[in-house]
Amino acid sequence: MTDETKAKKVAVVTGAGSGIGRLVSLGLVANGYRVVLAARSLDALERVAQEGGRPDDVLVVPTDVTDPAAVDNLVKQGVAWAGRVDLLFNNAGTFSGSTPIDEVESGDWRKMIDVNLTGAFYAAQAAFRQMKVQRPSGGRIINNGSISAQVPRPHAIAYTASKHAITGLTKGISLEGRNFGIACGQIDIGNAATSMTAGMVTGMLQADGSLRSEPRMDASNVVNAVLFMDHMPLEANAQFLTLTATNMPYIGRG
Repeated sequence: MTDETKAKKVAVVTGAGSGIGRLVSLGLVANGYRVVLAARSLDALERVAQEGGRPDDVLVVPTDVTDPAAVDNLVKQGVAWAGRVDLLFNNAGTFSGSTPIDEVESGDWRKMIDVNLTGAFYAAQAAFRQMKVQRPSGGRIINNGSISAQVPRPHAIAYTASKHAITGLTKGISLEGRNFGIACGQIDIGNAATSMTAGMVTGMLQADGSLRSEPRMDASNVVNAVLFMDHMPLEANAQFLTLTATNMPYIGRG
């Protein structure tokens, strides 16, 4: 490992194979980070690694975040490769579709909680353990909440519950990280233009029962926000950052 490589910050990104995780991973690489890419699909991760154009600065580790042993392995491989972990972008998540509360299947509920909440906990726990013991100690964890961590959409009870719980996770990590130089913040994103939000153009269910097209913003704004959060020294923390398309129905939703 060269002196130049040692000087680079090391980030772990979960859900890195597509959407916001892919874009943030590419943005981190472009801004001089060494990045450990984690997602379930090896093919998707390898495509992102190739897109980054800096193969020496990217490590691909296929990972199921619902498996604590796999998440521990992710962090261990990252440390073996780069020596430490400075940033975790805790991004992996899933959405099972729009379903009224009385029709939600138990399996869909468990999947949403297992991935969005328990998986986020496993990733944060593994990163926290490493940040606590590395020298110098410390690091930053950024949890991807969602606007749904603040206000619900109709027929999204499991997703809403999982994302509200992320807020509690963020606060708990922040509290326990104080003595170890570990900062934890949360980014709540609304209507970033990715393949996952393509349906917003044709129409989203609103609280009054109507279907309306919703404005989206360029997802590069999310990359800039994550970089802003992490470029601060560890003595400062963006505890919660809400980033939305300006005209989306968030303020005054319902």
